[in-house]
Formats: sequence, structure tokens, C-alpha cells
Amino acid sequence: MMQIHSKSDKFPVDHIKLQIEDPDLDIARAKDLAKAKARQLNKDAMLLSWHCGKTGEFYPKFECGYTHKPPWIIFAEARGGNLTIDINDGEYVFIYLKL
Repeated sequence: MMQIHSKSDKFPVDHIKLQIEDPDLDIARAKDLAKAKARQLNKDAMLLSWHCGKTGEFYPKFECGYTHKPPWIIFAEARGGNLTIDINDGEYVFIYLKL
């Protein structure tokens, strides 16, 4: 598992990239890995939103009008999201609030 710490204009504040070499990786396992990494950085980190690049599915599902950012990112930013866990270059993305 390789980790790269970087900043990105697309995602909130701290952007952690993980490369997971697992052909059977699914959303449930990715979510567990992201949670473990987030909790390693902040024991009280709270998941705000996520996106699956494979299927386009995201949470929470809501519309916020036309904008240059997807609604799941806007939702997390509006609630103080300050940690992004990006697995396999956008295959799975999770945005957390570090308390």
C-alpha cells in the first residue's frame, strides 16, 4: 500500500492517496480501508461523503444546481470536510471531517 500526501484544488484540504493492489476491491472494503486511514490520522474522523469512480455512484444523493463541483464534494465542503482519502486515483473517494 503506497501513500502519497498532497493538496488538491478539487478536494478539501488534506488529500491522502492510497494505492491498493487488490483486483477484488469493492466499495465495502474500500470504505473500511479509508476509515482505518482516516482514524489513524484523527481518531474522531467522521465520514461525510463518498464517490465510486467505477460506477459513478455517490453519497449523499442530492442536487444543488449547476456548479463546477459534484454535489457530494459540495455537501462535504459545506459541512467542514477537511480530509480526503482517494483510493486508486479516484476509483473510490471518501471525504471526512477531522474533529
